[in-house]
Amino acid sequence: MSTSISQHFSPWSLLKFAFPSIIMMIFMSLYTIVDGIFVSRFVGSNALSSLNIAFPAASVVIAVGTMLATGGTAVISKYLGEGKKREARECLSLFLAAGLLFSILAAVIAVVFPEPICRMLGANDLLLADSMTYLKTLLLFSPACMLQTLFQCFLVTAGAPHMGLILTILAGLVNAVMDYVLIVAGQLGIGGAAMATGLGQTIPAVVGLIFFLSPKHDLHLTRFSFRAKELLQACYNGSSEMVTQFSNAVITFLFNIILMRLAGPNGVAAITILLYGQFLFQAFYLGFSIGISPVIGFQYGAGKKTELKNIYRISFLFTAIVSVFMTAAAIFLSTGIVTIFTDDPKTYEQAVTGFQLFAINFLFCGFNILSSGFFTALSNGRVSAIISFERTLVFTTISLLVLPQFLGISGAWLAVPVAEFLTLLLSIGMHWKYFFWEGKQNYFLETTSS
Repeated sequence: MSTSISQHFSPWSLLKFAFPSIIMMIFMSLYTIVDGIFVSRFVGSNALSSLNIAFPAASVVIAVGTMLATGGTAVISKYLGEGKKREARECLSLFLAAGLLFSILAAVIAVVFPEPICRMLGANDLLLADSMTYLKTLLLFSPACMLQTLFQCFLVTAGAPHMGLILTILAGLVNAVMDYVLIVAGQLGIGGAAMATGLGQTIPAVVGLIFFLSPKHDLHLTRFSFRAKELLQACYNGSSEMVTQFSNAVITFLFNIILMRLAGPNGVAAITILLYGQFLFQAFYLGFSIGISPVIGFQYGAGKKTELKNIYRISFLFTAIVSVFMTAAAIFLSTGIVTIFTDDPKTYEQAVTGFQLFAINFLFCGFNILSSGFFTALSNGRVSAIISFERTLVFTTISLLVLPQFLGISGAWLAVPVAEFLTLLLSIGMHWKYFFWEGKQNYFLETTSS
């Protein structure tokens, strides 16, 4: 395992190493997207709006799982780089246990209090029943969702990225097939969509557990004592990634409230389609960031500053090139993407117009996502959290609350691009301080202490 993440990386070999994680994240995004397509086409636009109403609550489990996964990977990889395998194994076991406990609690809350949760998220009488059904059904699978999220990172750290890729592809196929079986053939409506997603998540959860229960792997589950320091460090390191995921819930909630006021249920359906597009395009950046995170953590733990600088140059140059092509593709394909989801004229018109403005954010978000992930892998949770917090909960919220007041619905579509651009300026400042300015905080200076 250590051979693969300790090698010298060329641009091609680094992309090849991260490729399984990229595909995993794309397939993860497809879970929700496929649900949306089936719900919109076979249940209706109101059901699609209901799905988006419930999404913020369901995404909390993913947010906490992402925090433990990315922050925990930094802790585990650093221990592996230092040759401390026992500590790495105990931390792996601790992080999995903590994630499972949280997911069980989330499932109980969703089942006991579905109506007040959905009301709080903006469901009106028309959307309430479907929102409650989707929320309760999906969160019953919270433990499987949590384990799948954790294993996305931990399988890469364990030197088995291709296994994670295969499991994610298989889970995606099961999700799509079960969507057809439960929604189209079984006529279970929006509840069938939630059940299909949960069944898809169960596959990587179960197989991942079997993998890490085997002692033949260097990184496996073991008896552990409660390591408060490492758990807090993982939460701190991964807080930025949690904020990124949690912000999806907050921003979705704000979009739902604002679009319901400006354009009614059709507006909510339109923003749902735009957010699906964002899930898909941003999945590439998230996957690349997750894929190279163990490499960064290992090289940092081993004190190999030259190789760390090499990874930095390759990753950000690659992201800059991809961002240009991805933005152009998103704008060019906007009509085709929207057509997949809806044939309702009002929803279609609003979604196409919105997507062409909304897609500008893909030019900036890749740099911001990778910046946050890079600092997380360096165990600098403070800077990583600052970037993510400003990007998602500050700049986006302010843009959403202010721009529609002056630009109407166009302001809602432009809120995310404006927020990403402001975050880009902040990220550039952090890069100058920690990677270019020749001070004691520079991670690339050989005299810098780890």
